[in-house]
Amino acid sequence: MASTSPVLPRWTIAAPLLAWVVLGGAYALPGNGLLVALAAIALGCSVFAGVHHAEVVAHRIGEPFGTLVLAVAVTVIEVALIVSVMLSAGPEKAGLARDTVFAAVMLVCNGIVGVCLLFGGLRHREQGFQIRGASAALAVLASLSGLSLVMPNYISVTLGPALTASQLAFAGVSSLVLYGVFVFVQTVRHRDYFLADDAGDENAHAAPPSARIALTSSVLLMVCLVAVVLLAKVLSPVVERAVLEAGAPIAVVGIVIAALVLLPEGLAAVRAARANRLQTSLNLALGSALASIGLTIPTVALVFIWMNRPLTLGITGRDTVLLALTLLISTLTLGTGRTTILQGAVHLSLLAAYLFLSFVP
Repeated sequence: MASTSPVLPRWTIAAPLLAWVVLGGAYALPGNGLLVALAAIALGCSVFAGVHHAEVVAHRIGEPFGTLVLAVAVTVIEVALIVSVMLSAGPEKAGLARDTVFAAVMLVCNGIVGVCLLFGGLRHREQGFQIRGASAALAVLASLSGLSLVMPNYISVTLGPALTASQLAFAGVSSLVLYGVFVFVQTVRHRDYFLADDAGDENAHAAPPSARIALTSSVLLMVCLVAVVLLAKVLSPVVERAVLEAGAPIAVVGIVIAALVLLPEGLAAVRAARANRLQTSLNLALGSALASIGLTIPTVALVFIWMNRPLTLGITGRDTVLLALTLLISTLTLGTGRTTILQGAVHLSLLAAYLFLSFVP
């Protein structure tokens, strides 16, 4: 008997529509406490609904295009949040893009990867994946991270984390080109490097959605993305006040933004790891980190060059050490093609150190 095509859950249709209702109320009655709370709930629901629709589209087009769709969708949310918050503020927000991109790298490489390895190892003892795909992703990630987050501290006209317009343009173009080459390798030239073995996973062989459902999800995905951007603009002042009242550094705002947009995709990666599809988990996780740098930096660079506004990219010496340690441990972890709970625990310990030092510098 032929499999029936899945249908969209009602909540994934209702969430973005209700988000727009809440958004209208928040703009009509700015500062209303109840509407601010509802806006926060609507924002979270819209993010989850958006990623669900991205998964539907991904299931329709297959792997590894599916994980690429999820990564790009999440990055569009991240870029929109960063640009909207930075443009609505003054020069004090010049480092928000840097803080958010660095947070995304740390949360992905140590948080999502660590949880996936830990949960997958607890359930399956040992898991395997394609070394060639993971190594390619890590090589690109190391290059993008170094050029975008570390080099600005050493190539500026005046010592510091800012770049001139020409240097910023070069950083943006080089990031976009390198990410584009990676996508070409992932989806065309060496697609087999990133394919998972789903032989033991029944869910991976579920009937794909119909063309009509995939098209509906594509439209609803765009509705979710726009709603997330506008709701974030409503909530950003509240988040900043909460961070300042808690006595935490302003860079914590970047961690909040990165965590918000990465949470749904992180849950999808963990589900794949528990289903013994670690390759899919790594595609999701590392793809998000690569898209975060490869798409965010060029977009923000273009906007700020056009508006002739300062942009801070270089991270601190402490964060440089954390980044170098993360890339080193990731190389060792993903260099054998097999993982256990030990590697997961190591990555989570690095995540704990990053979060602690971010809140208590």
